[in-house]
Amino acid sequence: MPLHLTKVAYGCDSIDYLQERLALKAAHLPAFLTTRYLPKRHEEIVGGSLFWIIKHQLIGRSPITGFGEAEGGRVAIYLEPKLVLVQARPKRAHQGWRYLEGADAPTDLGEAGAGISELPPALVGELAAMGLI
Repeated sequence: MPLHLTKVAYGCDSIDYLQERLALKAAHLPAFLTTRYLPKRHEEIVGGSLFWIIKHQLIGRSPITGFGEAEGGRVAIYLEPKLVLVQARPKRAHQGWRYLEGADAPTDLGEAGAGISELPPALVGELAAMGLI
């Protein structure tokens, strides 16, 4: 199983807004975000995903395609600029990124929910906040 990362979607208060930000990154392919240090287990992470935290919930993931160099000696984490919604799971906020083992990762809504992934993202966010999905 691949290894994943978790990260707070800083400045995003909704799934809709996170999707908009990822769409903007898609215009500047390859899409990436930067971090100060290369994860020690980076080879295990390629093929995994970056799980996004909004309002103390893991709500979705973006597949990680690789790592590279960015300006100022920082590290680029390359992502597919899409958001795959997952079954919401409580997760404390943290700075930077944290590892998430494959066995502990939430399942995609497309796999577990009957049509939930076709609901508007704002409604999915509300339902997740109430603990209904």
